[in-house]
Amino acid sequence: MASSPDVPSVGNTPENPGNGSPSETSETCETSAASGSSEAPHAAQAAGGERRGRVRARRAAVMAVPATLVAAGLAVLTAQGALGVQFAISGMPFTVTATELNGTGFEQFGGLDNMAAGSPNAGDTGGQELVVTSAIKNATLDHLCQSVDLGGTNLLITAGAGADKVQASDLTTDSSELSGNAAFNNIEIGNDASTLTKAGVKGPIGVFSQQADTVHIANLRQTNYATTAGVFKLPGLKLRFSDSGC
Repeated sequence: MASSPDVPSVGNTPENPGNGSPSETSETCETSAASGSSEAPHAAQAAGGERRGRVRARRAAVMAVPATLVAAGLAVLTAQGALGVQFAISGMPFTVTATELNGTGFEQFGGLDNMAAGSPNAGDTGGQELVVTSAIKNATLDHLCQSVDLGGTNLLITAGAGADKVQASDLTTDSSELSGNAAFNNIEIGNDASTLTKAGVKGPIGVFSQQADTVHIANLRQTNYATTAGVFKLPGLKLRFSDSGC
C-alpha cells in the first residue's frame, strides 16, 4: 500500500523477412514479369512497407505494456467512469482533513501519478509520484478542510461545518500519506486490484489491493496529489488565503 526484452530488428522477423530474402526477391520478380511494367515492384514494396509498419506498431505496443502497467490504473478508472478526466498532476501535494468520513463501497490499491512533461515540480522523481488510490462509491464527510501550500501562504477550502455534510459519489483520492482511526465492514485484504467489485473501479492486474463493504475513518488526514468525484456537494463552501493550512 504499489525493459522490455530485446526485440529482433523488424527486417529479421519471421512475420516479415528482411529485404533481399529469396522469397521476397522471387515474389517481386514474378509480379514484375506478370505485369510487364515498373509499377509492380513499387506496389510490392509499398505492401511490404505497410506490413512492416503494422509489425512495428504491434511490437511497440507490447514493449510499452510493462513500463505503463501501474500507470494504467488511472486509464482504467476513466473507462469505468470513476474519473471524469485523466489528467497530469501538478506535483504539488495538498492536505485534506475531516473529523469523520463514512463511506459505502470501499477499494484501495497502489498506483502511479504522472506530472506534465517538463514540470518544475518533478525534481528527481522523473515526474512521477507513487500513490495509494482510495475509491469510495458513496461518501459523507464532516468538517472538510483542504489546503495547499503556495509558499508563504496557503489556499484554504472548508465545507460541511454545519448540519449538512459534504457528499461525494464515485470519489477517488491519490494519496502519499493517510492517517486516522479506521473501521471496516467485510474487509478483504490481498485481492488482485483487477478483481475489485465494491466501488465499481478496477485497478491494474497484479497489484495488491483491499476492499470492504463500508469504511469509517475518524480524524482523517491525507496528503493527496489528486482527487476526483462524479458528484461533489460542498455545503457552506469557503475559499480563502490563510497563514496556516489544515
